Amino acid sequence: MLDIVFSHSYYYKLDEKQWRNKTPYPPLGTLYAASYLRNHGYHVGLFDTNLLDSPETIKPYLKQHQPKVLVLYDDGFNYLTKMCLTSMREAAFAMIKIAKNEQCKVIVCSSDSTDHYEKYLNIGADFIIQGEGEVTLKALVDEFENGGNTFNIKGVIFKNKTGIVKHPKQAVLQNLDTLPLPAWDLVNMDAYKAVWASGNNEFTLNIATTRGCPFKCNWCAKPIYGNRYNSHSPEYITGHIKYLTETYNVHRFWMCDDIFGLKPNWVQEFNKELKKEELFISYYIQSRVDLLLKEDTIDALSESGLEEVWVGAESGSQAILDAMDKGTTVSQIYEATQLLKKKNVRVAFFIQFGYLDETKEDIAKTITMIKELVPDNLGISVSYPLPGTKFYDKVKDDLKLKANWTDSDDLAMLFEGTFNSKFYKKLHRYVHKEYRKSQGIQSFKHMINMSFSHTKREWKSMLLLGYYMLTAFLYKVQLKRMEPTNVR
Repeated sequence: MLDIVFSHSYYYKLDEKQWRNKTPYPPLGTLYAASYLRNHGYHVGLFDTNLLDSPETIKPYLKQHQPKVLVLYDDGFNYLTKMCLTSMREAAFAMIKIAKNEQCKVIVCSSDSTDHYEKYLNIGADFIIQGEGEVTLKALVDEFENGGNTFNIKGVIFKNKTGIVKHPKQAVLQNLDTLPLPAWDLVNMDAYKAVWASGNNEFTLNIATTRGCPFKCNWCAKPIYGNRYNSHSPEYITGHIKYLTETYNVHRFWMCDDIFGLKPNWVQEFNKELKKEELFISYYIQSRVDLLLKEDTIDALSESGLEEVWVGAESGSQAILDAMDKGTTVSQIYEATQLLKKKNVRVAFFIQFGYLDETKEDIAKTITMIKELVPDNLGISVSYPLPGTKFYDKVKDDLKLKANWTDSDDLAMLFEGTFNSKFYKKLHRYVHKEYRKSQGIQSFKHMINMSFSHTKREWKSMLLLGYYMLTAFLYKVQLKRMEPTNVR
């Protein structure tokens, strides 16, 4: 019998786009919470839903282990959980009902339950944990064990006879190094490796070096770790990597922080620690262009094994960046991209169309930027209103029919924007064709300049150049026909 079963509500197979990628990551936030409770004497188990088909699969597990508590603790380091996809919410509801039928106390800690706690309590959850969850969860389970008062604990939301009670959040952890390493031993690592191998991808594990983000982009919600920014030491992260390389023979990592290496000199110290331990890894990160303008920082990143950096470019229009409160400039996007490429670090762009008051000119500037800089990878989405943001407050009156995407490939416009969903879905395809066309042209230029050492991807982009030129032209014609006559 287990004291606590940890689970979460993300199923890759219910999100077709993500499952098709064949690059699933274990639920890191869930593993930290499980490790924290285990370190305090609780007998814990993990029911990892990532690779499973449906919520019904938890029923035999609960019958077998008969836990006192089921904790649905979503991975707050996975951006997909912050999107509060309705397919995953429905899965969580199904798991809650099953657990209640098995006489479990149910605790939920997730972005979606923080934003929509009434829905979760009404379906049967006993407690919702707001924000960073380990300390609150331990306090709550301690009171279960001791028969004490669970209703005065910071960070919890619950229902009593008079209605819903919402306590203020716990203070966030500041010294992250006090946390034990995540409970990786509870994960079926071979199952993850098999999925990665089936997609011909090099197996990669996810690590978080920080919690939180201090920047205030007005469309980005931070329901779990907030605007505070706290960092593990380079020594802790190096020790974590050493454990994973020795235990699971993994040498490639996704540093899943919102912002990697913001703390002054952290990257330089991390590089030194890796060299001291003779660890040779590759990794990729998320960052901001204004943090990637110093050559010594990029040199340290490159030396330590940085393979690719995803930057929130968002738009090639300064007017849109300013409206988002992004705090970056288009010129910084150009400068950082050129500097990173010079240092042989791959650059990938997150692009966001559909922000309020976007014009045809704003879209054109973004497409021009992509074609001129030709990033190594590209992720395109449309603006997505998340509760707790200024952007959400501006458009919430439009969200009565639909407030969340079903899955990560939904791409629906949930508010009244300049163009409709059909237009932006077509734009999404068109920009990808233009991007591929630009890659092909770039590869031809390299060949003309007597650079014959092309990668397989570059040869492919050249061979498909004619196809991308034709399809880009056709999509452009179709988009023109879809434009409302009264739009600038």
